[in-house]
Amino acid sequence: MRQIDLPTETKIGFGLYLGHKRCMVINGGTIIGNNVDLFQFLNIGTNHYTPAVIGDEVYVGPNVCIVEDVHIGSRSSIGAGAVVTKDVPPGSTCAGVPAKVLNYNNPGRFVKYRWKLPEVPVNHKKVSETPH
Repeated sequence: MRQIDLPTETKIGFGLYLGHKRCMVINGGTIIGNNVDLFQFLNIGTNHYTPAVIGDEVYVGPNVCIVEDVHIGSRSSIGAGAVVTKDVPPGSTCAGVPAKVLNYNNPGRFVKYRWKLPEVPVNHKKVSETPH
């Protein structure tokens, strides 16, 4: 049972890692940054074609649901079982239903760097505060 729904319209950066490669549904139009780790039973969905944007060096744990039009900031970690309904600030760790920021300590620590990227300073502004 290795069902992965990854439409061709999905924009994917370098170094995408699909952990356990099982039961993933990623909506077309989703934008996935560089060095992103996605784990099993993931759902990135939308009903109105306003897909999610996932920044660089993001860890998304197993059994996570990301709801449409959400921006996940770079170097963030999303804990197992989280339901992400709002933007996630860069450099944060989030978990829960609905997902909430738990801390800003050691962001992105689960991501293994498969592609070397230039250092980008992490600011703690909400993604929605930055121009799109």
